Order: sequence, then structure tokens, then C-alpha cells
Amino acid sequence: QVQLVESGGGLVQAGGSLRLSCAASGLTFSRYVMGWFRQAPGKEREFVAAISRSGDSTYYGDFVKDRFTISRDDAKNAMYLQMNSLKPEDTAVYYCAAGRVAATVVVRSREYDYWGRGTQVAVSS
Repeated sequence: QVQLVESGGGLVQAGGSLRLSCAASGLTFSRYVMGWFRQAPGKEREFVAAISRSGDSTYYGDFVKDRFTISRDDAKNAMYLQMNSLKPEDTAVYYCAAGRVAATVVVRSREYDYWGRGTQVAVSS
């Protein structure tokens, strides 16, 4: 049974930082493209970042603007999202996702096979 479990969310002031983690089990982690998405209340799920199977390629949503860094540690079956310079508009539930796809990175949510339940990030002004 595949499980993706996010952690690291919380409440932070604008300008602060958080590091999200995604722990994966039940799959051969190194074979999956991994991604982060977010969903704010009343809005559609939004692509945040993705990382290739090798970890050599990364891709970010336009709004990230060098504030976030995605990484993975295959030895730990884990993925991370370092978020700096957080803004109130970054407030959302953040989800990790795994996709067994041929592409190097994936930005469309429908191409991911597995999803975590999310972790809440709240940024106060």
C-alpha cells in the first residue's frame, strides 16, 4: 500500500521559513517523479514544484520566484520543500504527489498517481 505523508506545516509570520517533508512508503521511490501542490480555500489545486527521478531536474510554479527549493533523498524515501520569504498568499494546504511517468518532471496534477493528505501552511501578515 502506497503512502505519502506530509509534515512540517504550521503557522509562520510573513518573511519566515518552513521546511515541508514528504515521507513515502510502499513504492520504489526512485522510480517516481515527485511534486508539491497546494490548495487555498476556494481555489483550485496549484502546482508548486516538481523534481525528477534523479533529482537533477527541478521545476517551479511561476509564483515561487526563487523562494522555494525542492529536493529528494532516495535513501530515506523522502522529498522536501524548503520555503523561504513566505507571504500571506502562500497560505494553503500543501500536498505531495508521486508519478510513475516517462517525463522528467510533471506539472499537471492528473498525471500523478499517488497523493498525500496534505499539511497546512498558514502565513500571517
